[in-house]
Amino acid sequence: MSIDLTTTAGLMLALAPELVLTAWSLVVMLAIAWRHQTAEDQWRAGVLSLVGLVSTLLVVVWLWQGDARATGVAGMVALDAFRYAAATVFLLGAILTVLLSLEYVSRERIQAPEYYLLILFATLGMLLMGGGSDLVVIFLGLELMSVAVYVLAGIDRRSAFAAEAALKYFLLGAFASGFLLYGIALVYGATGQTSLPLIAARLVEFGPEPNLMALLGLGLLLIGFGFKVAAVPFHMWTPDVYDGSPTPITAFIAAAVKAAGFAALVRVLLTGFGDVAVWHQAVWWLAVVTMVVGNLIALAQRQLKRMLAYSSIAHAGYLLVAVASGSQAGAAAFLFYAVAYTLMTLGAFGMLAAAGRDGERNVLIDDLSGLGARRPWLAAATTVFMLSLLGFPGTAGFMGKWYILSAAIEADQRLLAVVLVVTSVVSAGYYLPPIMVMYMREAATPEAHGGTQVIGAARWVVGATAAALLLFGLWPNRVLDFARRGSEGLRPPASYTAR
Repeated sequence: MSIDLTTTAGLMLALAPELVLTAWSLVVMLAIAWRHQTAEDQWRAGVLSLVGLVSTLLVVVWLWQGDARATGVAGMVALDAFRYAAATVFLLGAILTVLLSLEYVSRERIQAPEYYLLILFATLGMLLMGGGSDLVVIFLGLELMSVAVYVLAGIDRRSAFAAEAALKYFLLGAFASGFLLYGIALVYGATGQTSLPLIAARLVEFGPEPNLMALLGLGLLLIGFGFKVAAVPFHMWTPDVYDGSPTPITAFIAAAVKAAGFAALVRVLLTGFGDVAVWHQAVWWLAVVTMVVGNLIALAQRQLKRMLAYSSIAHAGYLLVAVASGSQAGAAAFLFYAVAYTLMTLGAFGMLAAAGRDGERNVLIDDLSGLGARRPWLAAATTVFMLSLLGFPGTAGFMGKWYILSAAIEADQRLLAVVLVVTSVVSAGYYLPPIMVMYMREAATPEAHGGTQVIGAARWVVGATAAALLLFGLWPNRVLDFARRGSEGLRPPASYTAR
């Protein structure tokens, strides 16, 4: 399917996913304005949001299956397989988050129908980030996503911890946005362009060593994205924000928001700065430090939610290994791992939501004692999530790490691959204890786990994600093909580099 971006119809077709999601956001906004006082009104807003997200996903799949591409010079939004694959990951994360939230917000007495509207706005920003081929579009998408997520982190107005999470996230997020915007300004000053393919063409003209302004701009871009993906040493906001936010929102931030940051980073580096060698070394060190620090601090955590928060930092390090390879194989490894990580993160936090109350901040690993006897199916799903996060053979997490290792070795980064393997072994020190206490310890009291149950749509989320992790771990071909197809189109066209 060829799309002529010089016509209005072509532009609307190219932006069909964003336009469909925007239209549904307006529908949800009107529904909230009409009725917003009861739990049923909030549930209705959630269902409408779910329909909007599924509709958008169908549009993305239709464009991808039709191989929609731009005729002539591409615009500020890319029409390539990477955009469609990344959008699929974001929408999957948003759909699972809404399903987890339908009963959760009523149970936690969070009466805020705009909760679902903000998820739609955040997802819209992610679509712009993953599809933007211009630094300005990526920045606008990032800010749209960030502002919505800042509010979502503090949506529980009764919780002081949620207010703290929102404030810290806002302050450090604004700080990171300043770095990102200043980096864009320096890159524009050095190249006279904000379009990623045109930036690549200008850098080729500079020769093997770009000028200092372009390198400074690239460095500031890496710092800005480092904050957004929670890479060490830019991770300071992560534990408190994850801890204070409502659990479905924590899962949304850990999975979809992180995937959006990485998708934008992959496109910027591979399409705009693919021929600049210096960023490979910078990302190499970021990956090493992030894997080591995230895993070591997670070992000391006894609260389950904070343990998952620090483990998400470690997983950011694994994804940085894929980015550091600087190849299409690395981009494909990122997409595969993003799918697996979205499933296991949403499932793990879905389990956590069932195990606690009032934000689940006080759920300790020891509180899972006896869960295997009292709630065997929930314990079995939790075991799958922990083993997949660990990277145990037979799960999608293992296949994702194997794919990342393959990309690193192919790029001759064997030491980085060794660090990934060693830190994954270290992570067994905090992923295996929850499994051990569920099956090898008795419940603390006869009443323990009486209220631990997954109800409604969340039950399907936990069950489906656990089953998918096993399915993709044993038969990964479909997801591997998805990732390989999605990695296409990240290099600038030859017509640009020839100029």
